[in-house]
Amino acid sequence: MISLFKTIYYFFIGRFRIYLVKRTVKSFAGKIYVGGKTRLSSNTVLGENVSFNGMSVNGIGKVYFGNNFHSGTDCLIITSIHNYDFGKSIPYDNTHIAKDVQIADNVWFGDRVTIIGRVTIGEGAIVQAGAVVISDIPDLAIVGGNPAKIFKYRNSDHYYKLKEQNKFH
Repeated sequence: MISLFKTIYYFFIGRFRIYLVKRTVKSFAGKIYVGGKTRLSSNTVLGENVSFNGMSVNGIGKVYFGNNFHSGTDCLIITSIHNYDFGKSIPYDNTHIAKDVQIADNVWFGDRVTIIGRVTIGEGAIVQAGAVVISDIPDLAIVGGNPAKIFKYRNSDHYYKLKEQNKFH
């Protein structure tokens, strides 16, 4: 009996999380899964079939998630910085500088990935758990570390074959 109540509870929690995401974001294209605490900004655009298991988007910049995006838990995207170079006080003033983030189709983030604004993550890229991304990532690259560095590329023949067959998770 307890497992039935748990199932019902998690079903409604999931539905409520999806409702909050849809209500918050600028736009979304279709299916959304929210399996963990997720807070997106009103400057966020979602593609089709996006999956968040714990994502926070902080700042005033725009974030574009492509189709079939998947995240691990406790991921963070920072889309603005304080004005420290030309502000009216130090260490910074109360203005912010927007730094947009573009994430292409079929990208996968592991747990606790951090993305610093003004980066583009290419199609099919994989960002290893714990990585801190501070610069652009090319298509099909697999990156990790702090700062994130490319250590491998996906098998492009296999990737494009699956893409052509519409085999998406």
